[in-house]
Amino acid sequence: MHFASSHGHVPVMLKEVMDVLNCRAGGVYVDGTVGGGGYARAILEASAPDGILLALDWDSDAIDRVRGRLASYGNRLILEKASFADLPDVLRRLGFGPVDGVVVDLGVSSFQLDDPARGFSFQQNGPLDMRMDRNLPRTAADLVNELSESELADLIFHFGEERWSRRIARAIVMRRKESRFASTGELAQLVAAVVPKSKDTGRIHPATRTFQALRLAVNRELETLRRFLSNVLDVVKPGGRVCVVSFHSLEDRIVKEYFREWAKSCRCPLNVVPCRCEGRPLVKILTRKVQRPGLEEMETNPRARSARLRALEKC
Repeated sequence: MHFASSHGHVPVMLKEVMDVLNCRAGGVYVDGTVGGGGYARAILEASAPDGILLALDWDSDAIDRVRGRLASYGNRLILEKASFADLPDVLRRLGFGPVDGVVVDLGVSSFQLDDPARGFSFQQNGPLDMRMDRNLPRTAADLVNELSESELADLIFHFGEERWSRRIARAIVMRRKESRFASTGELAQLVAAVVPKSKDTGRIHPATRTFQALRLAVNRELETLRRFLSNVLDVVKPGGRVCVVSFHSLEDRIVKEYFREWAKSCRCPLNVVPCRCEGRPLVKILTRKVQRPGLEEMETNPRARSARLRALEKC
């Protein structure tokens, strides 16, 4: 997640990410979610004078924004509109071999959250959209208005970890009989009306988990993350680094499971004897425990509070 401050564009946990990414001159790096270009600028500076950065984003607005902001880096910066899950294909098409490091930030950028027209936030009223790539076929409004009550309840429960998912789904289905949901405000107001007040009510908006669930579903974010992780070691050099910044437990759990499996000395199924993987780990974990932002950063930027960083080095 990237946020804007009075000092300019600042990505979450910048120092921690740069420490583990360990950029060097002449290296080739990938920012898989370029957002506002905060990590990208830091990588280009740290890999000067001849390091190369391939920056991806599936949001056209982000690509256009960064192209203008980082134009001074010339041909050291290569921008591509693409999902980070498609990184192997992009590298192959551009003629790149394995790279020295990859970073992905799985959060929604402040530019997306702060633009009512994108429909990500319940803080400002806008169309119920939530697509990171405007070419995706289904919006959040499509899901809210077309899924059955049980499908909605399951989606909100599994992707939002919302205990009141069935009550919310029932209220959505009853309300849409009168008219289709079209705006973020309509949905947020309904959810707030049916979710019982709790000790968390003053800390997070009652619609937070429902909006998270819809965003994950619209953009198929967990599936995208798994596709990225299933291929990323194939495109990183031995000694190369992979950094993932996530923002909720569903994403972090997936990253943690992949990293742990790769770090095992033997990854063969229990019924395979003798060992076929040569008893060697694929990676070295650089973050023994998940890293979190420091107190100063969390106080400065409330959106950073849920950030989690995990990183590894390929053996």
